[in-house]
Amino acid sequence: MDIEQYRQYIRQLLSERRERASDQQNAPEYEVQTVSDTEQDVGWRENKREFGCILHLDIRGGKIWIQNDGTEVGIANQLVELGVPKQDIVLAFHEPTVCHFTGFGTGEINTLESKKIEV
Repeated sequence: MDIEQYRQYIRQLLSERRERASDQQNAPEYEVQTVSDTEQDVGWRENKREFGCILHLDIRGGKIWIQNDGTEVGIANQLVELGVPKQDIVLAFHEPTVCHFTGFGTGEINTLESKKIEV
């Protein structure tokens, strides 16, 4: 079979699982997201397992939410250098009560609009 067909099957199954999990959520602050890399199909490099989330960014309510940043430079700083105003960047890996001390933006936890950026 074709690799694209395999990818389509996987996306379909993950989407169905996400919908079931979303229907079962009884806590509105939880969000179910599906992330997949359809370009690199990574997993193993020689005899070493490649797995992990280095960067996780969302766009919610017109702001960039940095959920996880495992880079050396810090993607927030790079975004500022590109011209993104600090108030439009939320360092979501900090507790919401400390976000206003970071010099970056703050955000509401239950924002309705969300778009995933896969890295």
